[in-house]
Amino acid sequence: MLQAISNTSPILFLFRIGAIGLLPQLFSKVWITQASIEELDVARKKGYQVPDSKDYDWLSIQNPSHTPSEWFASDLGKGEIAAMSLALEWPQYILLLDDAPARRLAKAAGLQVWGTLGVLLESKKNGYIPAVAPFVNQLEDSGMWLSNEIRQRILQLAGEWPHE
Repeated sequence: MLQAISNTSPILFLFRIGAIGLLPQLFSKVWITQASIEELDVARKKGYQVPDSKDYDWLSIQNPSHTPSEWFASDLGKGEIAAMSLALEWPQYILLLDDAPARRLAKAAGLQVWGTLGVLLESKKNGYIPAVAPFVNQLEDSGMWLSNEIRQRILQLAGEWPHE
């Protein structure tokens, strides 16, 4: 079974759309870094409804032992940098990232990258959800920005375009 390292946003968006339970169905292990936990804690203190890692026994905190120094010069958040650094140490894990610049850098580093939408596509492929379109709509309603091109491409990949 697959294993994953997640940045903050896939955990947050899947939580917001009631689909965080897809992660332990797809992955035998899901790791999150302390930096991402801290990002969630900051959002919780500001009054946002965010997941608490303690509520998910399948979610483990792991931290990288090393971070490439050049990544600190990038315009990425601490959670993204930590997740990408951990994925460099565990390249057999799938890295869950949504931020486009972070995804580009991670792919350039040779990492396997999925986003929240990739989790939904894989969940449909494995029969865990019947359709992707309702979740895509919920993601947009919960604050994820998707271009029309990305939306159409995801629905095409799911076999749900043009008949949503």
